[in-house]
Amino acid sequence: MDTTTPVPPPAVDPGTSITDLLEDLHRRDPGSTIYRVPEGSGWRDVSVREVRTEAIDLARGLVAAGIAPGDRVGIMSRTRYEWTLLDLAIWYAGAVPVPVYETSSASQTAWILSDSETVAIFCEQASHAAVVAEARPDVPSLREVWVIEDGALADVTARGAGVTAEDVHAASGAVGLADLATIIYTSGTTGRPKGAELTHGNFVVLAKSAVGAIPEVFAQEGASTLLFMPLAHVFARFVEVLALAAGVPMGHTRDVSTLVADLGTYRPTFILAVPRVFEKVYNSAEQKAVAGGKEKIFRWAAATAIAYSQAMDDGGRPGLGLRLKHAVADRLVLHKLRNAMGGNLVYAVSGGGPLGARLGHFFRGVGLTVLEGYGLTETTAPLTVNRPAKVKIGTVGPPLPGIELAIAADGEILARGVGVFSDYHNNPEATQEAFTDGWFHTGDLGTLDSDGYAAITGRKKEIIVTAGGKNVAPAQLEDAIRAHPLVSQCLVVGEGRPFIAALVTLDVEMLPGWLSAHGKAAMTPQEAAADPEVRAAVQEAVDRANKHVSRAESVRVWDFLDGDFTIDNDYLTPSLKVKRAAVLRDMAPKVDELYAQAAASRKD
Repeated sequence: MDTTTPVPPPAVDPGTSITDLLEDLHRRDPGSTIYRVPEGSGWRDVSVREVRTEAIDLARGLVAAGIAPGDRVGIMSRTRYEWTLLDLAIWYAGAVPVPVYETSSASQTAWILSDSETVAIFCEQASHAAVVAEARPDVPSLREVWVIEDGALADVTARGAGVTAEDVHAASGAVGLADLATIIYTSGTTGRPKGAELTHGNFVVLAKSAVGAIPEVFAQEGASTLLFMPLAHVFARFVEVLALAAGVPMGHTRDVSTLVADLGTYRPTFILAVPRVFEKVYNSAEQKAVAGGKEKIFRWAAATAIAYSQAMDDGGRPGLGLRLKHAVADRLVLHKLRNAMGGNLVYAVSGGGPLGARLGHFFRGVGLTVLEGYGLTETTAPLTVNRPAKVKIGTVGPPLPGIELAIAADGEILARGVGVFSDYHNNPEATQEAFTDGWFHTGDLGTLDSDGYAAITGRKKEIIVTAGGKNVAPAQLEDAIRAHPLVSQCLVVGEGRPFIAALVTLDVEMLPGWLSAHGKAAMTPQEAAADPEVRAAVQEAVDRANKHVSRAESVRVWDFLDGDFTIDNDYLTPSLKVKRAAVLRDMAPKVDELYAQAAASRKD
């Protein structure tokens, strides 16, 4: 079994909990800024002293409301400062926050709250409270429902007049690394979500490990980050703790539609995002250039940026000619992209799925180094991340200190170490299945190079075996096709079939701009799906994807679906992963039709 060489994690006192990170900041520099909240057209600084006082006072109110150490307290909200404040307050009270996606249905909410035995929940707004009300008959443990936008935080805080700060510190002081910090339910691409129990140690030690592994990200002058991922997702929760461990200010964006504007006013030095964000940034920039009649200039600049970055691999230096071309590309195009992202971005950490070498090289050529990483809910997010001093685009980097990886005989990635959970809540059978001799089965396939850098090659359960016995990992094809601005989602199929095919959905947000830029009249998604030029454009994306695989793995036929995969139609998880089994079940007639048409065309 191929394994990485372990690097020891940072030493942390066993009595440490997440709130100790805030306490440490308060001892060192209580007046320093740790959060920024939207105010008017800008952002208001919140000092360490302010947030600590708010969190402790809110914790006093929670104690007065009957929240005891170990109790589960739900949070159902978009990403906002109040969520982070609630996390801290719940931890100060010695209790355990349980995140619920704000898009969750009543049945999903009922399962999470009942399985975790949640006793109280903070909802962002009335619509979320209505979902909880529908779920409530199935959650006998639930006593309180508080609505943030109805003044719940102030109301709960006011209840704490009879509870002292010393009472709160006694509760938080009794919590250490081994104690439960949160229960995060997996996205549930198949079956009911499982609740991963993550400890204070998982978060604290792993966050300190990350700060030590990529210090360049946090040591920049004026370092700060803007969080826009859902805080119900493990990646965002880890970032929340990471900002405390690094002592860098963090802002929150609750509406992704305003992300570009928020980046422009907040001006972070680093962000953490999923690959789809980087795809959207690139596609939007390309479409804007096409609409302005500058398509050729943009594509030349993009190709130059990619070539410039490729020349930097393995410590290389671009030649004089390429440096001159890059300078021109920067003056004409690339600097505009940096400015659109706030002008200060130097690093981005990408996780939650494969980014792809093309985008990695493009953004590094623009001046934004994307450090691709890899992790899961069960590993408190990051297992690996690329290092600024040695980025290997196309890999997800080496393990963080305190983490070990191994490649099993069947190619599956196994993990153990400081970030790896120990139990699924109330599910010992699933826990036992997830581990072998202390190694956690990630379910992902991958490789390790001589430097211990990991590369992800696919998902074990998603491997397609064609009628000819060819094993095909669909992710590489899907990611490449989805990179086209007209494509929202792509699902590769072919289990037991003679060849590989694909189901594609149109990106209705990008469609109008693409049509206008190509001199075409506006049309409905249904009309566009039948338009020869639209289909030819997507066929080009399919052809490009096929160049990276063998003939037996290539997509031979494809077609558009009538609608997109969304959270509402239950084809996407709240973390935007495709529920492959659900799509294949419901689209089985479409798949049959696709292969029947292909067979008929070969006979003609």
